[in-house]
Amino acid sequence: MRDLLDRLLEVFHERPPRERVLVGVALGALIAALLWLGLVNPMISMAEDSTQRIETADQQLRAMRRLRMDFDAAQQQLTAVETRIQAAPRGNLRTALEALAKEASLSIDSMEPQTAPNHPVYAETKVEVGLHNVTLSQVINYLHRIETAEPVYSIKSLRIKTRPDRSEMLDVNFTVSSFEPI
Repeated sequence: MRDLLDRLLEVFHERPPRERVLVGVALGALIAALLWLGLVNPMISMAEDSTQRIETADQQLRAMRRLRMDFDAAQQQLTAVETRIQAAPRGNLRTALEALAKEASLSIDSMEPQTAPNHPVYAETKVEVGLHNVTLSQVINYLHRIETAEPVYSIKSLRIKTRPDRSEMLDVNFTVSSFEPI
């Protein structure tokens, strides 16, 4: 390698001064281009990549904080519901629904027990309630009474149809669940 370098220097010194300047400038430009491509350009790319990674990490951090707040809110709601379930008086769901209907000046046309999925902590009792020839205000009043009753009741589904013979009257079917600790 040393012999090759010595030979190149000898050839370089044999050239006239104009050619040596031209070769020196070309060699300098080649070295500058190699430095640009080998050092500066990769450093610029790394800086751009790191800026983009920082922005992505900031977005992910904001999303995680939002998710954490949502999780905490859901956890608080769950704790509140579990507390209500634990403290609620026990009773028969069908009897309670009939009493609430009487308070709302309604008569229940049908009440069918439904199968509920098994839960390791709570026993769920499910009933499908049918009301016929009722007004919207009566339905709202009754559903509000169910939702705000002291035992924890949950309305799972609600179907409302207008009556074909009297459009101001409704037929309503909905499913109510109650929960008790096991």
